[in-house]
Amino acid sequence: MLVVKFIMIINVNVKSNSSQEKIVKINEKEYQFWLKEKPIENKVNIYLIKFLKKYFKKDVRIKFGFNSKKKIIEVYDEI
Repeated sequence: MLVVKFIMIINVNVKSNSSQEKIVKINEKEYQFWLKEKPIENKVNIYLIKFLKKYFKKDVRIKFGFNSKKKIIEVYDEI
């Protein structure tokens, strides 16, 4: 059985098709993320998840906002 321990829920505002890739922490629960990927065929969401996994060194998933620039992300550990 898979047990999940939630660490935090964050809001991410995504700016796709940017000239740079960076993440800026606005406050404890809000981040701004610029990436070079274009919002075509879910590429932004896939890249965002990979980037945030490396950034937090935890598992992440998109809870809301799959088709939006504003996303709600869950950061968690598997126990």
